[in-house]
Amino acid sequence: MIELKTLNKKALSEFISSGKYRSDAFLPITKHRAESQIRNPKADDDQTLLILAYEDEKLAGYVGCLPDFFLIDGKKFRYAWLSTLFVSSDFRGKRIAQKLLDKAFEEYSGNIAITEFTPEAESLYNKIKFFKYIQAKEGKRFYLKTDFQNIIPAKKTQLKTLKPFFKLSDFFFNSLISFKNSFQEKPDFKFEILSEIDDESKDFIIQFPSNRTADEINWFVKNPWILEGGKPDSEYLFSSYSKQFKYFWIKIFNAHNEFEASALLLLRDGHLKIPYLFANNNLQNFIDFLAYFSEKNRVKQITSYQTDLNSEIENNGNFPKIHSRNMERRYMFHEKMLSHLPLNFKPNFQDGDGDCALT
Repeated sequence: MIELKTLNKKALSEFISSGKYRSDAFLPITKHRAESQIRNPKADDDQTLLILAYEDEKLAGYVGCLPDFFLIDGKKFRYAWLSTLFVSSDFRGKRIAQKLLDKAFEEYSGNIAITEFTPEAESLYNKIKFFKYIQAKEGKRFYLKTDFQNIIPAKKTQLKTLKPFFKLSDFFFNSLISFKNSFQEKPDFKFEILSEIDDESKDFIIQFPSNRTADEINWFVKNPWILEGGKPDSEYLFSSYSKQFKYFWIKIFNAHNEFEASALLLLRDGHLKIPYLFANNNLQNFIDFLAYFSEKNRVKQITSYQTDLNSEIENNGNFPKIHSRNMERRYMFHEKMLSHLPLNFKPNFQDGDGDCALT
């Protein structure tokens, strides 16, 4: 007999503080991710954040929900992102994943969205036939350094034994690239690098449409799902620690000392993302800053779904990229969610919307 338990903010807090979350063979959530979920300013006290499936009092699986909302005509349309879904191999074949999903659908009246899913998860979502694709985001990945030691063995496992050779090749080529880029000068315009959004930035970004306010962005910057420098917990199957995981809030000023652009950058193990970008028409200064920042922080690659920015970087002969490729981020909405939204509603997601900026 499968028993399902739903945890809202209060229940999740008690679950974590009691230590019960560590009492099973695997973790359904980490302490720091739970604390972040509890502090989510877009979550109501009674909304479900985590659903646990038990069989004979043994944890069999779980699904995590990240509450969110759209403001439509001044009213909140509440929904949730599926952030985790896992069923232990000891309990496979008992339709536990389906039961967990059905419970999530029930808790949110079908208003469920998903993105950044694995191929296996996508196959499951297509199989149950409740989800529909909405318009995907087109992006770019810009390579600034070589990374043969990780990319080639991941694609061709039979070449793993050659990893020391690939590592040596990376050292050689990246030394040449670093020497070439070492002549990158510090931008001559004013810029600031902060750890979170300040009051001046709040006043600046309020003029742009966004699904997250400054305070909502600061929430996950101050309460990250991934901690830097720690050892990954083998009992948790999703991201929890990285050698490098850091947010940067960037402020860019023009030659007249006028605030013209701001952005949230996320640097994880040499991979830079741009979850949020708020800018007036001119992006050249931000691009120059990005080149400078990338060299100073040894960025290996940049992934961005900021269409205008990507187009300008692609056509910028001075930007220190060695290769680029197209990316696509797919989104799925539950069919009931689509029926509840206004006809032809466009969510206008930025790179970081959903749980993308949290991992």
